[in-house]
Amino acid sequence: MRIAGLILLLYAALVAGQQLDVKTHTLDNGMKLLIHEDHNIPNVALYFFFKIGSRNERPGATGLSHFFEHMMFNGAKKYGPKQFDIVMEKNGGRNNAYTTRDDTVYTDWFPSAMLEQMLDMEADRIRDLSFDPKMIKSEREVVYSERRNSEDSNFGALDELLNAAVFMAHPYHWPVIGWPSDIESWTMDDLQSHFRMGYAPNNCVMVAVGDVKAEEVIALAKKYLEPIPRHDPPPPVRTVEPEQKGERRVALNKASQLPLQMIGYHVPRTDSPEHYALEVLSNVLAQGRSSRLYRRLVDRDQLAISVGGGSDLSLDPGQFTFTIQPRSGVDPAKSEQAFLEEIERVRSAGISPEELQKAKNQWLADFYRELKRISGKANLLGDYEMFFGDYRKMFTVDKELEKVTAEDVQNVAKRYFGPNNKTVATLIPEKPEAAK
Repeated sequence: MRIAGLILLLYAALVAGQQLDVKTHTLDNGMKLLIHEDHNIPNVALYFFFKIGSRNERPGATGLSHFFEHMMFNGAKKYGPKQFDIVMEKNGGRNNAYTTRDDTVYTDWFPSAMLEQMLDMEADRIRDLSFDPKMIKSEREVVYSERRNSEDSNFGALDELLNAAVFMAHPYHWPVIGWPSDIESWTMDDLQSHFRMGYAPNNCVMVAVGDVKAEEVIALAKKYLEPIPRHDPPPPVRTVEPEQKGERRVALNKASQLPLQMIGYHVPRTDSPEHYALEVLSNVLAQGRSSRLYRRLVDRDQLAISVGGGSDLSLDPGQFTFTIQPRSGVDPAKSEQAFLEEIERVRSAGISPEELQKAKNQWLADFYRELKRISGKANLLGDYEMFFGDYRKMFTVDKELEKVTAEDVQNVAKRYFGPNNKTVATLIPEKPEAAK
């Protein structure tokens, strides 16, 4: 353990000493560019981070951010419906996108010779996205179908119920995909105003990593992206979630073979000074087969098939969620009791020096593994710029992690994993005929 830890820390120090050379530039319209040259392979990872997510929506118009994740592939002024995908595939590229509570991200991977065409296509859909009523109707039906699939999923349905109970006031209350009645009733004004503020160039960070020259990326961005006019970005989210002052419980009765449990705790926003202590705690408790919860619930007591936990990046105070899949025949109350005993062990007795070092090693290994790929570097640069306020903070993660002590880990467990900050959601299986 000590030898492995020393080797990993030496490796981490070596990599950290070779910080990524990132060139930055801000276009006249406010779009920020982060560029890192990596000529190991003739490919490019081009990511667009728009600071628009479900937290920027409102009751009656939830799900709009996720809807535009779909619409952005359905045609603009120069490149018509589905042409974005078709052109990329013909040139050996591929793409994806995802929407969270806090941002919407578009990811492109392509041969470096395609750089200019990619920026032309991206500019086209950011500036001149089509609002064809037929396409809107079609995509609305696709999103509604996704919504139904989420409801049919045991995990998706219970996760939605948990979130709605954890957050009573803050926009994190509603699901990223939106409520069914809202999906049905978005107006054209809703769509156009949400797109205008969310996809403002001054609300976006573009990250380019790979076989490029920074000067060329900047020149092409000025040619294709800089003419896009700036708009007012989303207004600040003013609602602050009130402190939770007692345990909350919700139940979902649903046709299922097995019960399912989710337990959520309020935790600080990602750029909190306690972030890395919570990350270490996450690894100790819930990451992998050697974690405390896995060894107790799955291996030793055989109460559960699986157990895990963690928290997502968040611009506002978020939540740490544990998920337990009890075994057939196990009363969820029994697996929950074992879970709570392990939480209390950390709160009362802390963790060992060996556990602390192991958790740090695991976290750093995952982090540096991401840095080996151009897509991983692009994603990390964008995430740190968005959620930590400065991409350069990713170059100090080894130092920040090394500062974390066993006492820090115990303190965050005491502060956030207490009974008054806990929300429990339980899926109670019903026989199919009873569920009808």
